Amino acid sequence: MIVQGPVSAAVPALPAALLPMIEGLQEAVWLVDARSRQVLAINEASEQLLGFTPDDLVGCAVESLVTSPEDALFWAEAATGRRDGLHTDTMMRHADGHLLWASRRISHLPLPQGDGVWMVTMRDLTRQRQQDEERDSLLSELRATLESTADGILVTDLAGRIRHFNQRLATLWSIPELLLTEGRDEAVQAWMRRSVVDGAAYATRLAAIQEASLLHTNDRIELLDGRVLERVSLPQWSRGRPIGRVYSFRDLSETLAAHQRIEELSHTDMSTGLPNRRALMDRVDHAQAVARREASSFALLNVDLDRFKQINDTLGHAYGDRVLKEVALRLKQCLREVDTIARLDGDRFALLIHQADARGAEHAARRVQEAMSQPFCFDTLSFTVTCSTGVALFPGDGASSEALLASAERAMHWVKESGRGSFRFHQPRKDVDLLSRMRLDHAMRQALQEHEFRLFFQPQIDLHSGALIGAEALIRWRDPLRGDVPPSEFIPVAEESGFIIAIGHWVLQQAVTQAAQWLAMGLRVPVAVNVSALQFQQAQFVESVAQVLREVNLPPELLELELTESVLLRDADDALHRMEELSQLGVLIAIDDFGTGYSNLGYLKRFPIQRLKVDRSFVAGLPDDASDAGIVNAIVQMGRALNLLVIAEGVETEAQRDFLEQCGCHEFQGYLCAPALDARAFAHRFAPRAGASQSAHEATLTRKSARRGSNVRLLRG
Repeated sequence: MIVQGPVSAAVPALPAALLPMIEGLQEAVWLVDARSRQVLAINEASEQLLGFTPDDLVGCAVESLVTSPEDALFWAEAATGRRDGLHTDTMMRHADGHLLWASRRISHLPLPQGDGVWMVTMRDLTRQRQQDEERDSLLSELRATLESTADGILVTDLAGRIRHFNQRLATLWSIPELLLTEGRDEAVQAWMRRSVVDGAAYATRLAAIQEASLLHTNDRIELLDGRVLERVSLPQWSRGRPIGRVYSFRDLSETLAAHQRIEELSHTDMSTGLPNRRALMDRVDHAQAVARREASSFALLNVDLDRFKQINDTLGHAYGDRVLKEVALRLKQCLREVDTIARLDGDRFALLIHQADARGAEHAARRVQEAMSQPFCFDTLSFTVTCSTGVALFPGDGASSEALLASAERAMHWVKESGRGSFRFHQPRKDVDLLSRMRLDHAMRQALQEHEFRLFFQPQIDLHSGALIGAEALIRWRDPLRGDVPPSEFIPVAEESGFIIAIGHWVLQQAVTQAAQWLAMGLRVPVAVNVSALQFQQAQFVESVAQVLREVNLPPELLELELTESVLLRDADDALHRMEELSQLGVLIAIDDFGTGYSNLGYLKRFPIQRLKVDRSFVAGLPDDASDAGIVNAIVQMGRALNLLVIAEGVETEAQRDFLEQCGCHEFQGYLCAPALDARAFAHRFAPRAGASQSAHEATLTRKSARRGSNVRLLRG
């Protein structure tokens, strides 16, 4: 219902037809006198929109109701007689004070009398504004989402027209910004098509994807610049029906390169750049397939460097790495281009010789031996590194790559046991070998019960004075059926079966008992006893040593236990604890076969060790072998620097003895002095004959004790 409030007499009355007209409008309407700018009337829609009643508005100056500078300016200009209308979106104030958006139109209506009226119509835009804000917010979130992803995103409609994209898409495809901002869809698609290696195939695939509106795809695209993109395509849905398609593009170049690098590394040895064991096995499998198809054969050589560990231990790992690279180069020069050289691990290499029979394999093995016989020269140091090579032939020595490699490895170990520095073909090992080991193990156990084992003693001599300073106890076995069985044959079987513990305890008892008997005769000789790793690890080992010494009343300084380097590596802390207990007991400790295991200077400094034994394999080549000479000299100097005695075993010639004395070695043992003697022969040879010789003997022992340092008790007691 239109309500017209009271107005001044100067304000003309509204035409009767005008009021029903504004009442029929859905928009909110004010009628404002053009001259006085007073509100003349409002309709019901205005009251619903703004909450003001006619009593609140009619008769009010319109300037008092404005909420924006734009309205204030308009009514100020209207007061000057300007009659131009206004149509904008603006803020209107509600009766309760809050502001709302409205589309406001102000139009001048001339009347027969006066200056006419202004008709102000207002339409509520609050809901529309909320929807616009929500839409803008969604678009902003969409844009932020598109730009936050590392993938290039392209959204098209069902016809393939571009609707959305992100900057990552332009970067991946190197699309000029102008093409995207101008909305030139065909130009963008053409650019992408020209950027791939096979444009025709790309276009065909894209058309197939667009035609199948429900299809999910995942494929790869190779670009002309060498990059590879992954393309994932999914249909876009709205209200249960597809309305377009979303493409995501991801650069796989770095990932593929990384995978390729990982694959290369998994097949390559990092130190030498050669194929590794895995790569070798793959190539051997392939060679077997070819050989079966062509009814041919090939050879696999297992090459192991002799005493390479000593190079690392004495010259350092830097030299060791240089040697390995030089070995790899030499072995590669021994092969044809079709053959393969691989590094298995450590100092072991393998050579795959294609289309080779036994004769071809032998030629290859001889080339390897010849190449390795040449001296290595690094800086001012020259030395020789030999190798032991095992040869296996397909198909006779193995039906699989692992079996073939195992056969070559067994042949290599046979070379090692036979003296190193040569090659040997694999000889199939029969079940009778295993049966023989079982019988040997049983015979050993019987021999211990039947007292068939005996101890022999090899003299240990001071290099400078020539005086006796000790004896190493060596086990011997004469079997009634087998005759003399060498320790190299039965000791490995005993270690494998665990019987070495019983044998070791027997040797300890016999050696200590013999030393006590000699002492009673006036022959004061320390005895050295070898201790296996398994025996040393027994919980009651230290107590058993103490008990044996107590039983025969032998001074503990007359017992020396020889441990291999492997004993120190099993459990360093436990080994240190046991060795400290032995040292507190007064027992001496030596490292046997020094240089053949993993020598560690840190262990030598930590552990209570008094003597190093240079392995006979290093002494054999003295003084002519430069490599052996360098290694022995390094061991001696290291021992002297650590205040340790150094004894060389296996000395057989005067030349060897002279070299050892010149380089500063303290002691030696070997055939040059005497072979291992039984207890009676040993006593007959070394027992003191007169007071003078006894005094000289005791003086020698005293000098030896002084060289052992503060950690060692005097041998004279």
